[in-house]
Amino acid sequence: MDEETQIEKMILDGSLEVAAVDENGELLYTFTDKLKLLYPELYSEFQSHFTKEMMYLWENNFIKMDVTNENPMVEITDKGLDKNEIDKLDPEIKSTLKEVIRVLFSGS
Repeated sequence: MDEETQIEKMILDGSLEVAAVDENGELLYTFTDKLKLLYPELYSEFQSHFTKEMMYLWENNFIKMDVTNENPMVEITDKGLDKNEIDKLDPEIKSTLKEVIRVLFSGS
């Protein structure tokens, strides 16, 4: 199954939903709670990947969080809001940081 078909399938089954539109007009998606039930392997991979990216952002002072807490509160640092510093990040990490900022500032 190609990526586009898989995305459509996941939207229809409720495990994926449109979250926002980026500055290039591309749709950004977010997983719903149904992901864990319907796609446990993908859920596990996503969790692992997301955790690694968050740890990178924390280690490099883009975010603050208590890493000893199982569900830490996340705060954006001044560096995490500095466009010059953000532009130095790899695109995937930059995307994760932008999504964290979007969620924190939207209250979602």
